[in-house]
Amino acid sequence: MTLEQLRIFAAVAEREHVTQAARALNLTQSAVSAAVSALEARYGVRLFDRVGRRIELTESGRLFLTEARAVLARAAAAETVLTDLAGLKRGSLSLAASQTVASYWLPPLMARYREKYPGIALSLIVGNTETVAAMVREGTVDLGFVEGEIDEPALTAIPVADDQLIVVTRADRAMEHRQPKNRQPLGAVDLKAMRWVFRERGSATRSIFEDALAVLGVDPDTLDIVLELPSNEAVRAAVEHGAGAAALSKLAVSDALASGALTALNFVLPKRQFYAVRHRERWVSQAERELLTMAADGRETPLPLASKRKSR
Repeated sequence: MTLEQLRIFAAVAEREHVTQAARALNLTQSAVSAAVSALEARYGVRLFDRVGRRIELTESGRLFLTEARAVLARAAAAETVLTDLAGLKRGSLSLAASQTVASYWLPPLMARYREKYPGIALSLIVGNTETVAAMVREGTVDLGFVEGEIDEPALTAIPVADDQLIVVTRADRAMEHRQPKNRQPLGAVDLKAMRWVFRERGSATRSIFEDALAVLGVDPDTLDIVLELPSNEAVRAAVEHGAGAAALSKLAVSDALASGALTALNFVLPKRQFYAVRHRERWVSQAERELLTMAADGRETPLPLASKRKSR
């Protein structure tokens, strides 16, 4: 059994499709099929069921996939050590980030990093905070950046930036909420009289807003939520078209506020922090350390990092 066979098996198992696995590995379909067949023949175990034109993992295949991933992870860790010794001249760093971080804060950091270390390939997956935490925990990515605190024993985190949430509505709708002339803070009665556009469940933006509502004794389920959307951009577009009000990062709406398309309502929301998140038991590569250092504005990043609370 070779690492290449394990790598091919894992690629096929994760996609349950030989052609897609071959394309991802830059191999021919026949080479991928041959590698899987060699494993099955060598050990006399069927790893896949062929159902029509599809393939499915057998129970043996599912058990073997767990072990194969573990071996491949150890091999990747060994390669990481050697890459570190090469002085960051080559290698890769896989990242995941929640949407506000990925859209507004992280891209400039990635650009600076690539300029300094052009041999390190960066990749980025975008999801909400819960999704990012899961990917870091499962080892799908090396490092995550999220916009909410987490409660996960396997993960460790450090604050890297501040962010301000605000409530916004379309400028010509502001008068409906007694603003801007009457700048009294919105109360529970005002909030219940408004229409709202919310981020999806699992979003840190939504969780922080719901926490603020709870302080006023407002159950989010009693609000008139006309839309629940999976991105800042979608929420902002709905608000700009008059769907209602929304809580969003100021980073996401700064240009719309400047142009007058949106207006900030008088509802105080707490500042939140962006966190870098990593698995506390996995090897911290030199490439990862350098990115964390840059994220902390050049200050030395303490590792292991202190864990934070509350999943968003």
